[in-house]
Amino acid sequence: QVPLKPGRSLMDWIRLTKSGKDLTGLKGRLTEVTEDELAKHNKKEDCWICIRGFVYNVTPYMEYHPGGEDELMKAAGTDGTDLFDQVHRWVNYESMLKECLVGRMAVKPIAAPKGEGCCMYLVFLQQIPEDKTILCIKTFTIKCILVCPKKVYVFSLLYFLFYSYDWFQTDSLITIVIYTKQKDMNAELVIVDCQDKRLRGEIIVGDYSYLVEVGRYRNFARETFSLLVNVAEKVGKVEIILKKKDNVHWKMLGQPLESHNTFVKRTDRGLFYRKCKLVSKTEVTHDTKLLCLMLPKSTHLHIPTGQHIYLKKNIAGTEVVKPYTPVLPFLPLDFKEPFSHEGAYIYLMIKIYSCGLFTQALDHLQIGDYISVSNPEGNFKKSQVQTLEDLFLLAAGTGFTPMVKLLNFALTEVSCLRTVKLIFFNKTEDDILWRNQLEQLALRDERFEVQFILSQPTKDWVGKQGKISSSLLSEFVKRSRKDSKVLICICGPTPFTEQGVQ
Repeated sequence: QVPLKPGRSLMDWIRLTKSGKDLTGLKGRLTEVTEDELAKHNKKEDCWICIRGFVYNVTPYMEYHPGGEDELMKAAGTDGTDLFDQVHRWVNYESMLKECLVGRMAVKPIAAPKGEGCCMYLVFLQQIPEDKTILCIKTFTIKCILVCPKKVYVFSLLYFLFYSYDWFQTDSLITIVIYTKQKDMNAELVIVDCQDKRLRGEIIVGDYSYLVEVGRYRNFARETFSLLVNVAEKVGKVEIILKKKDNVHWKMLGQPLESHNTFVKRTDRGLFYRKCKLVSKTEVTHDTKLLCLMLPKSTHLHIPTGQHIYLKKNIAGTEVVKPYTPVLPFLPLDFKEPFSHEGAYIYLMIKIYSCGLFTQALDHLQIGDYISVSNPEGNFKKSQVQTLEDLFLLAAGTGFTPMVKLLNFALTEVSCLRTVKLIFFNKTEDDILWRNQLEQLALRDERFEVQFILSQPTKDWVGKQGKISSSLLSEFVKRSRKDSKVLICICGPTPFTEQGVQ
């Protein structure tokens, strides 16, 4: 992020979009934009960007963009979808830029390949009779070869997969069975929501996901239990069990929705949200609070270590979305058993900024209020930690939040771990999150060490002071033995992270 000029906050941008001012320069007209036309608008004073087939005039948004003008200019006059997905796919650009919409990109005709002797291998899906309750999709890694006079093109078309699902019923229960054939399947890879008259079950497979999604044929009961998920890890079988509202025979599971029975990249899937209730709000420091959100009983969601979720809230008629990393309700001091808190609650440690539009809105939430919470995202994998001997965590301020669950996982489940060091940077002593808990943990577990470093200490501070630097890090980041396997994780404000990586 970059410092914005006064009067260029998110709230200021929302006010501008509501002012009635022509932000497209087209006086309310929508137009079809060709690639050539888009390419002409590539300057700061005239900048158009295409996202998912729609073109926006982002010129008036330049000074309001938290990432700075240079970030927007990387996509000036081009299709910026890939860049957008890499940096902030979670931003609700449709709502934020709806007054900047120029129009839709013109459809580009696809030219047929030229040259003699061209051939293509096609994939055929076997048709399943309608009266069958099981639907099997079989796809394989196919090499599609176009043989032309001078070139041979080889494309890997489809990811190898065998997925199928089935369902059956008793007088009181509906059971959906998904056969994933994944031997490392676990509860964290299964996300189920039963809400708004639809059932949605998503299975995560690396960067891809498989989805069963139907409009409900009949209602499920709300009493006793709403949802049970069983995972047979060794064979990769997932069972989703729901109780019927009435003990009647179902003729069908439900009406298949648009994305039903699909296997696609997770980034192409889009974010899915459910409403969670705020059940508690606890003060951590003078400006940071621990929020506890309760998941709906009809949701199965475990957030993996190192991954984050997005909160979405409508503010002044605009949907605003921000990412946060869930933490634990406290730091366990005895790491003999895994900490089982997942499945019902999500804990978020959030710094409340006096001029922060979104965090102020969160702070004003009352107990019992609802907020939308997305599916988890992130690239971190536990396998990166499981063979470690030394783990170094560099955190600044609320950059400590991703370290909490990682710290718990490492000290609980990584048997070869020798040392875990947290180098925690803050401005003042009052800013240090969970200081007492961290100091107690260091006393209880000889593998763990914490070092607090302040940039604006009082004269009474006897610890280390300064900002992140090579000299400070060289003092603390040392292997436990010469060839030990090391992982260094860093999180904090962008300047801190960039300096730390350097």
